[in-house]
Amino acid sequence: MSRNDIKTLSLASLGGALEYYDFIVAVFFTKLLATVFFPPHTPPWLAQLEVFCIFAAGYLVRPIGGIFFAHFGDRIGRKKMFALSLFLMAAPTLLIGLLPSYATFGLGAPLLFLLCRVLQGLSVGGEVPGAWIFCAEHVRRDRVGLACGLLMSGLCTGILLGALSAKFLIGNLDADSLTTWGWRVPFIAGGLFGLISVYLRRYLQETPVFEALRAKRQADSRLPLSVVLTQHGKAVLFGLLVTWVFSGIFVLYFLYTPTLLQTQFHFAPKEVFTNNSWSILGLIVGSSVAGWAADRIGGGRAYAIGSAAMLAVSVAFFMALAAKSAAVWPLYIAGGFIIGTITLGPYIIVKSFPAEVRFTGFALSYNVAYAVFGGTAPALASYLVGKQGFVMAPAWYIAALSVLGMLIGVIWRAPRHADPAAAH
Repeated sequence: MSRNDIKTLSLASLGGALEYYDFIVAVFFTKLLATVFFPPHTPPWLAQLEVFCIFAAGYLVRPIGGIFFAHFGDRIGRKKMFALSLFLMAAPTLLIGLLPSYATFGLGAPLLFLLCRVLQGLSVGGEVPGAWIFCAEHVRRDRVGLACGLLMSGLCTGILLGALSAKFLIGNLDADSLTTWGWRVPFIAGGLFGLISVYLRRYLQETPVFEALRAKRQADSRLPLSVVLTQHGKAVLFGLLVTWVFSGIFVLYFLYTPTLLQTQFHFAPKEVFTNNSWSILGLIVGSSVAGWAADRIGGGRAYAIGSAAMLAVSVAFFMALAAKSAAVWPLYIAGGFIIGTITLGPYIIVKSFPAEVRFTGFALSYNVAYAVFGGTAPALASYLVGKQGFVMAPAWYIAALSVLGMLIGVIWRAPRHADPAAAH
């Protein structure tokens, strides 16, 4: 890659990491936020449920934010929307860290918290599709996979930083300090670093692909959304399906399985957290390897092979878990690396849409599927495991999605019009 490619990927990955850090970090402080923003007499389970409902609002508005940012990203340029989306994540995150508590501001406190979360959801709906497109359209045709993989690694680094910051604060501060000021630190830090990243993005250049299309886009009065819906239904379908695989496996394996391990298999929280962190680190490395493989052997073939590997390692992990084998943790960490294959979902979406409507097509299919499938996966798993006693439900769901990934990899072929580096 050229020096300019490396600079672009570095700044995009930095912003993406902070974006995911800002969006996810609140999950690790659920119990604390419940006591801060809701009346003290509220039952703990109800307060936590209310916090999760506020979190859910951020997911539900993602498609709206995605369509908004994508429309203008396809009309006036990627760079402006790329910077605006990060600003709309960083500013509310900083504001959350400065919000008054329920004891100080009453009902206004949770309402302000909800407003900030909605703004975060609108932002991430545009930032994530924009980041993948921005990187893919900057690099050469034979480096698109690696660019997507490196960006995915950056996003996952943000999640890992959120988990580590929570572990550090909870492990080093007493309960009173955490409740009064400790919980504010990761939000203020994330917001400030996010604003710095917004400033750094001014050094990015508009993508060569969009520059080549600028005159054509200005002359085309059609709405990008209408073009996507009427002319690119097949690409939307593939986008929905690969995002189903992406979100379902990611949420269940990295965010839900730690809860399953503690509640159903009685592993110690510290042991679970440590190995979950190693597994996420495996995902960070595996994402780049998967992207590199797509550039070498083709996206569809790499996706099919990687999905078969995901099926094998996830089945082995859950079998070892059921048998209480010593191989549980090595398999869980290895699974993190292999699940880097899900990076090829965004790669397939980028390749499937023509540059004229790529942002809109990506945002529509990715955000809708993520809100529907990614948002419901933990609730569905919790119901099947807790209410129905189907402890291996997550294993079957991950296996089914892996099979779906194999089928997509066999069927999908990149259309000619979807070359992100066509203007190079």
